[in-house]
Amino acid sequence: MSGLKFFSLMSELIKGKISLAEPMSLHTSWKIGGPAEIFAEPRGIDDLVLLIKYARRYSMPLTVIGAGTNILVGDGGIDGLVVKVGGGLADLKLEGTLVTAGGGVRLPRLASAARDAGLGKFEFLAGIPGTVGGAVVMNAGANGSSVAELVTGVTCVDSLGEIKRLERDRLSWGYRSSGLQGTDLIVVEASFEGIPRDKELIARDMEKYLNSRNSSQPLEYPNSGSVFKNPPGSFAGKLIQESGCRGMIIGGAQVSLKHANFIVNLGGAKSGEVLELISEVRDRVREKYGISLEMEVKVLGRH
Repeated sequence: MSGLKFFSLMSELIKGKISLAEPMSLHTSWKIGGPAEIFAEPRGIDDLVLLIKYARRYSMPLTVIGAGTNILVGDGGIDGLVVKVGGGLADLKLEGTLVTAGGGVRLPRLASAARDAGLGKFEFLAGIPGTVGGAVVMNAGANGSSVAELVTGVTCVDSLGEIKRLERDRLSWGYRSSGLQGTDLIVVEASFEGIPRDKELIARDMEKYLNSRNSSQPLEYPNSGSVFKNPPGSFAGKLIQESGCRGMIIGGAQVSLKHANFIVNLGGAKSGEVLELISEVRDRVREKYGISLEMEVKVLGRH
């Protein structure tokens, strides 16, 4: 089935938004990316299940994204169907010390809701610009804490459109990783548990984390957050800076002067320029330290 026919069919079946040739630069924090052949934002799990089942039935390539904060999309765009788990899957419920959040809930919103309820352990999420779904899959973290410490279980949809519930001990947590990576599972909801804590103390810590982030990260430019994972016993930013890469520019992309593990879009950067910069940084760090930096950013589409 052609993309146009698939688009027409799904337009009649789902309640959420669906469009053709949607610029992915509108949906990535790097502000980089060519058009998605078909782009959909499901309104609820039923929409998502329909999209998955019909994509499978008609052999339509499927790509799933969240807030677009840790992906680099090629300027050639993405073939097939791109599904964004966003506002249509963003219910948030609190009961006692338990919090249930849709996969599309933004992490700062989750942190704020926990603060207002007097629940601690969520403070570190205040400055992370991703969504619950993406954060669970990559075990997002900051300030010495990570999502794995909060999760009690997740609800996912697989490539057959079947809904599955997984408890936390089945998720094989690691540094910036979980057992969900490399699978066909899409996180549509996650359950978390906090601890009772004074709201003022929570607010104080959240403000401290936000101030630290604002002072140490190049938030004035479009970026994807940390480009590389920290290697054991060291920090990627430190290795990159000491390898002489800080401030390096290729086209519209630059290794940040403020934090060397960030690559910023100075304006009009192309995906190929970012990839070239990433390759140069890895080569220099490998040559100086014998360490192969592992990317935290996921590369999608045609470059």
